[in-house]
Amino acid sequence: MSDDDLTTAGADEGFIAPTAMEDDLEAHFPGDRGTLDPEIRRVLVHLLQRRFISMERNRREWTLLLEHQQVIESRLNDIYLRLIIDHARGFAYKQQLRSDEVEMPVLLKDSPYSRAETLVLVHLRTVYQRESASGEGSVRIDIEDVEQTVLSYFADVDGGTAKQQRAIRSALDRLDREGIVQEETSGRYRITALVEVVLSAETLKELREWLRSQAVVAR
Repeated sequence: MSDDDLTTAGADEGFIAPTAMEDDLEAHFPGDRGTLDPEIRRVLVHLLQRRFISMERNRREWTLLLEHQQVIESRLNDIYLRLIIDHARGFAYKQQLRSDEVEMPVLLKDSPYSRAETLVLVHLRTVYQRESASGEGSVRIDIEDVEQTVLSYFADVDGGTAKQQRAIRSALDRLDREGIVQEETSGRYRITALVEVVLSAETLKELREWLRSQAVVAR
């Protein structure tokens, strides 16, 4: 048998042809079996780590998210999460999938808002709703305004004024980290449209009614 016959026989018997180096998937760490580019992986991790991606504050991640929406949605669905993109407000976030028919492990266990954080949210949402309805394109608020209103919601069991003020400032710090407000100068905040996502009009109505009932009981 000639060399040419050996070559032909090898090909017919199923020898694997070598893969061109440029066709290999690039590994980003030892044992890497992932198929996504590093920048897409970072967007996915960003979504998992944080509550929201903002078109305004996370422009690079937002652009990549829209460009690779299908594959990111697929990866989230694999772990029973849904991707929500609010184009009008410029926010994207994940949501836990639930079903009465199919057992779905619960991955998301977001920390609930404290009483102080909830009260601050109610006031911010009320102000945002009022100013937006009057045509204000950008809604801002001072910490003194927040304190003046929210302090009136507290009860004696919430401690003295100094403790309540610290709770309000701590609440604003958390809401700033989450993008619900943005501190532009010391003590002055811009309320973002994200407040509408976090606190729907229906929930706001329920909380207002609860606050009014609490005020009646306090009397």
